[in-house]
Amino acid sequence: MEQEKILSIENLVIKFKLRGQTLTAIRDISLDLYKGESLAIVGESGSGKSVLVKSIMGLLDKNGYIADGQIHFDGHDLSKFKTEADWLKVRGKKIAMVTQDPMTSLNPLKTIGKQIEESVVLHQGLKGNDAYEKTLQLLRDVGIHDVARRYKQYPHEFSGGMRQRIVIAIAVACNPQILICDEPTTALDVTIQAQILQLLTNLQEKYLLSTIYITHDLGVVAKVADRIAVMYAGDIIEVGQTEEVFFDAKHPYTWALISSLPQLGNKGEELYSIKGTPPNLFKEIKGDAFAPRNQYALKIDFVERPPFFKVTDTHYARTWLLDPKAPKVEPPEVLQAFFAEGRQYAND
Repeated sequence: MEQEKILSIENLVIKFKLRGQTLTAIRDISLDLYKGESLAIVGESGSGKSVLVKSIMGLLDKNGYIADGQIHFDGHDLSKFKTEADWLKVRGKKIAMVTQDPMTSLNPLKTIGKQIEESVVLHQGLKGNDAYEKTLQLLRDVGIHDVARRYKQYPHEFSGGMRQRIVIAIAVACNPQILICDEPTTALDVTIQAQILQLLTNLQEKYLLSTIYITHDLGVVAKVADRIAVMYAGDIIEVGQTEEVFFDAKHPYTWALISSLPQLGNKGEELYSIKGTPPNLFKEIKGDAFAPRNQYALKIDFVERPPFFKVTDTHYARTWLLDPKAPKVEPPEVLQAFFAEGRQYAND
């Protein structure tokens, strides 16, 4: 049975005007989000992940604009929205976001209860005691105890992990169809990260959310994402089910990202890092943007942008290495062992 698309991005191009120059931040991206799924968008800082999701919510900076393409959601093409009144029909109400820094998201002068209740009143239409009871329920849902007392407290009385839970409660209080989590665990230690990710998974199931995770850390999303889209220099270069991307990656950039995982390092040796820097997005990119950093690059990689090659019905990669005429290139040895182990684990 075919999954129902809740969001469909087609051939999206986003540009920014900066000091008389034009920067192309998103380069002809197409991506679907299916109802009830958890999609992770991963890539280095500056790859365009946050710009992509900001365009879905109408939060691009004033010098940014959609130059081409469509964003289909709920019967609308969001790329055509021009006014704040248009965006308020969608932002918060139907698409909500959890940001990476809860301290800048919360008002230090208001109790956390009142801040959650504002969303309940605005987006769910509840008032008085009904709104209060719903707020207490949301506090319980995000793992806060002694909710009546916590309702009256201020953000500075909460730890970083607890503040992130409050930000999540505010987003869920909007009763959205899509929840975007932009680096939701960046400022948290490892044990709290795991708790927050488990919390988001539980809320997704309870409220039937479709979730988009934005992160530079593949390891963070391994257990919570159904699918992964890998971004590089404003383009999606590989997309597939989580197991496919983790254990059968095809693009050399995805190989490099996985090789950077700390668990693949050897004690006493330097961790792997990707050599070189991403391309200058002020300049036109020819061929595969990763080619100058890619030890497996072919001559055509410097000339022509590769199309998406189909690996399976759910797995696609934008690399000339998948062309039938390309020489056979194996992933690095450390990854071959990791892939084999992962596939064995998945089959057990």
